Amino acid sequence: MSNLDRAINIDDLRRLARRRLPRIMFDFIEGGVEDEVGLATNESAFRRRRLVPRYYVDTSARHQRTEIFGRTFSSPLGIAPTGLAGAFYPDAEMHLARAAAAMNIPYLMSGAANTSMEQAAKVAPDNLWYQIYGAKDRSIAADLVRRAGDCGVRTIVVTADVPVSSNRERNRRNGFGRPLRLGVGTILESLLHPSWLLFYLRKGIPVMGNWAPYAPAGASADQVSDMFATQTPDASQTWQDLEAIRRLWPHNLMVKGLLHPDDARIAAGMGIDGIVVSNHGGRQLDLAPSPLDVLPQIRAVVGPDMVLALDSGVRRGSDAVVARCLGADFVMTGRATLYGAIAGGTDGVKKSIAILQREIDLTLGQLGCIDLAALGPHMLLENLWTTALAEGEPLADKRDIQAVEAYR
Repeated sequence: MSNLDRAINIDDLRRLARRRLPRIMFDFIEGGVEDEVGLATNESAFRRRRLVPRYYVDTSARHQRTEIFGRTFSSPLGIAPTGLAGAFYPDAEMHLARAAAAMNIPYLMSGAANTSMEQAAKVAPDNLWYQIYGAKDRSIAADLVRRAGDCGVRTIVVTADVPVSSNRERNRRNGFGRPLRLGVGTILESLLHPSWLLFYLRKGIPVMGNWAPYAPAGASADQVSDMFATQTPDASQTWQDLEAIRRLWPHNLMVKGLLHPDDARIAAGMGIDGIVVSNHGGRQLDLAPSPLDVLPQIRAVVGPDMVLALDSGVRRGSDAVVARCLGADFVMTGRATLYGAIAGGTDGVKKSIAILQREIDLTLGQLGCIDLAALGPHMLLENLWTTALAEGEPLADKRDIQAVEAYR
């Protein structure tokens, strides 16, 4: 039995990924910003919630199929963007894309990916979404939109929450930067991770495939990365830039990183099709709230019809169920599937997705829910008590009494 076969949860895949990577690289994936309060905030938001099960319900035919933008996916899961994934495992983005296609879930390719969207579209034509980072040269963003359409992408996601670079102190302490230069201590530590070190010594950090066309002909991977760094982040981005992309893009358009209900209301008013409620995995503003905590307010202002996703902190299938109860249509996870890619390529990503799908299925069965439509705020303890007190009724409310009467 392989190490991959022995993995029974996402943390097992995390340990396998950590074993393969030197600290400088693993810390880039794991790290947040400053005191890393945001990482703990995201985790605790899920751990605080309690799901209240209902029993004597026939759930033998349960399923977790989810419709997003008129397309039926196998689960309320998507792969969130993870930049520079190809630096951790050869062609990691291609493995993420292949697994997404095989497991029938969306893959949102990072705007800072090493593989190009054109390459990924060949292996996941129906599952590839693309992330747009605003550029100081507005023609670059416009051309990325054009290229996405040309290669068959039908959903693009504009990231709003990177107006300036964040203070990632772990990376600064480790010396992670552009170009990546390994000090003596890092090289010695990397000897304990020979498969990654051999990969790095042979090929270095791979080129950012989606940005290479905008660099001078023949530019090296470092030169393309430097060009990317001169273009983004762009602190001058405004709602007008999002409106410009909306005019260019006739298909599904989402915006990622909104946390304030007023921003969600503005986005809805300009015809955005969906929002990814996100704090960038705790990697931008350290004291930002958990997306899970603001999700109900955002759902309230955008109404029931807008597609709402959530990312940041998703590590269990039960997290997807909790998010669904609070108003999300689906969740996205970046680190969990990246651990899988590092641990075992396409098979590792498929393993991570299968783990989460199994956990969703078991949670639905325990809750007495045949499908995702049965989920809602009433499944959470905090809302159960609030509803009972507001109605002046015991916890066995009118719905419970009617259900009992139906079985008599």
